[in-house]
Amino acid sequence: MTARFEAIHTVVYRRLGAFAGWPANYGVWAWGDEIVCVFATGRLGRESENLHLEDQHHAFTPVQARSLDGGLTWQAEPFCGSVPGARSLSADEHVTKDLEAGPNVDPALDLITLPTPIDFADGEQVVMAARTGISGRSVSWFYVSKDRARSWNGPFRFEGLKSHEEALSARTDIITLGRHDALFMLTAPKADGTEGRILCARTQDGGLSFSSEGFVWDEQTGYAIMPSSTRLADGTIYTVVRRRAHDRFWLEAYRSADLGRTWSCVGTPVRNTGIMGNPPALVALPDERLVLLYGFRDPPFGLSAVVSRDRGGTWSEPAVLRDDGDDADLGYPCALVRQDGKIIVVYYFNDRDGPERFIAASILEVPTLS
Repeated sequence: MTARFEAIHTVVYRRLGAFAGWPANYGVWAWGDEIVCVFATGRLGRESENLHLEDQHHAFTPVQARSLDGGLTWQAEPFCGSVPGARSLSADEHVTKDLEAGPNVDPALDLITLPTPIDFADGEQVVMAARTGISGRSVSWFYVSKDRARSWNGPFRFEGLKSHEEALSARTDIITLGRHDALFMLTAPKADGTEGRILCARTQDGGLSFSSEGFVWDEQTGYAIMPSSTRLADGTIYTVVRRRAHDRFWLEAYRSADLGRTWSCVGTPVRNTGIMGNPPALVALPDERLVLLYGFRDPPFGLSAVVSRDRGGTWSEPAVLRDDGDDADLGYPCALVRQDGKIIVVYYFNDRDGPERFIAASILEVPTLS
């Protein structure tokens, strides 16, 4: 069984000599044909260090881009939220120690209390999770925007998660349960302080407080990080996580029937995501099919997807959406379903036209499985 996609690829943000990357660490949101994504921008390095061709002696600052035509064209904008600690946001692992935000952030002083509840059912209110780095000393928070990402309020602390607050590596993966009720899927450290497992946190008062519901994965060799989740029609929470053990990299699926308190592993939608792995971007189509997108970091480098038509029970063979990447430094997608049922996926990419790492988008239609 192979999915057949129709795809249009566009450039979101590309600058000479720039490294723009990792949209999965931030997020993408839509209001009809208006779409906004957030990502990090820095400078290219001269040599690849640990996969990335990045200048670690330069800050990675947040930037956002907006489309008013469903993702065909984009305009860059400044990120207007307050970044605690330093200039870099959710990117301490990509800069030298003297540029890290983490050592400068005091959660008691630099993070504030959310003044009024978030209405998760109000499409005009969007939430973005953020962090300093990925170590056991990472600090996390979230922002709220009520004006389609033209301004961001925060940084707000995860009240009630104080035992985890200085260790979480939060990225945006939020499952709405009700008007003031939501699950936040947050990467947390293992006992040894390294990035490695996923905490399901719940708020029932619109983000004023949070409780720890449970961990998705028991500690084993390697890690389970960077979830992408959805709520199925029967109320089941379905999440796909980025997995690594030794030199193997894959995507693994989990279900919870009790709103995140307990989880069971239900399969491996993608057996290989390439060198160093890549996170998933999971979306549910109006007809209840699930589509899972990911960057592929082995030759031929590019973007791939698998499809399930039985709510995540089984998955198609991988479909290549594009294979024109020049090397493995790409991926980290985030995605959503447009009003017309097509998927918009945003990711970072590279090609043979130059060394830049740039932000790209693909508009996808998934008509058939054969």
